[in-house]
Amino acid sequence: MKRALLLTGRPGAGKTALIKEVLARTEVRGGGFYTEEIRTGGIRQGFRIVTLDGKEAVLAHVGISSPYQVSKYHVDTDALDRVGVSALLKALKENDLIVVDEIGKMELLSPRFKQVVTQTINSGKKVLGTVMTNPHPFADEIKRHPEVEVLLVTRENRTDVLNRVLNWLTPNQTNT
Repeated sequence: MKRALLLTGRPGAGKTALIKEVLARTEVRGGGFYTEEIRTGGIRQGFRIVTLDGKEAVLAHVGISSPYQVSKYHVDTDALDRVGVSALLKALKENDLIVVDEIGKMELLSPRFKQVVTQTINSGKKVLGTVMTNPHPFADEIKRHPEVEVLLVTRENRTDVLNRVLNWLTPNQTNT
């Protein structure tokens, strides 16, 4: 199996939840970040970045001011660079596994993020992340990288993908 596994699939398929479960079920030291929804009264208002060492920042929100916008969300690329990119750079130095959730439209507004994702994929370390399904020149280039394998996550195959990722990450352990 390749050195980088990138999960893709429709929103709500459980990609981020799968990454969190993998991290909880293994002893591998991971660094990097994941994204999660910000909801108010059950309505999605934006997204936050959460690093694996506990730092947080608002990535995008309907109520912030920014020159960048994806759908109804204004994107704070400075927060992404300050928190997300910093977490990736730290993981490159200190961790066995680098988590990048997600390589998507909002994150790709940051040139620094794209540079560090390329550095991460070329680092020789294991990378577990998510990548947008829709075509995008940078995301498509990453998906075609010789060390990247893209796995489609659906509600139906989630358990199979989970076991495959666990076996990739910890090949000498029994993961059931």
